[in-house]
Amino acid sequence: MRFAVCLLIFFSFAACSLKGPSAAEDYYSTTVYLPNGKAILAEDARTETMMMRGMMFRDSLAEDRGMLFTHGEPGNFPYWMFQVRVPLDILWLDNKHNVVEIVENAAPCAKKPCPSYGGKEKALYVLELAGGSVKKHNLRTGDRIRF
Repeated sequence: MRFAVCLLIFFSFAACSLKGPSAAEDYYSTTVYLPNGKAILAEDARTETMMMRGMMFRDSLAEDRGMLFTHGEPGNFPYWMFQVRVPLDILWLDNKHNVVEIVENAAPCAKKPCPSYGGKEKALYVLELAGGSVKKHNLRTGDRIRF
């Protein structure tokens, strides 16, 4: 019995000493490089659930963070901001990672109906960045995003 108690105490201390993952480490992530060389750590929305949830319910998005959505094949993918709490810049990218469409400062939307943004051009990827990133980094259609 005494041995079991000692073991329980040992494992409790060991568990407390482990450092928990940061928010970005909770998900798969990809480093995305903007044309000016700025590195963005983008959560990689790999599953259907992650893609549906996206940036919902978050109170902030750091300037050096984002979310990258990878669709199964090129298509027209409008996005909306339902339950997203911060403005986002949204970039649609083709299969060669070239920006084909941009929406700046897509407004948060707390209740339906919410407007849809983009999806006018065929894209394979969608990159969401903090609102104001497009202007700050002088992003334009035709730019190539590396990842």
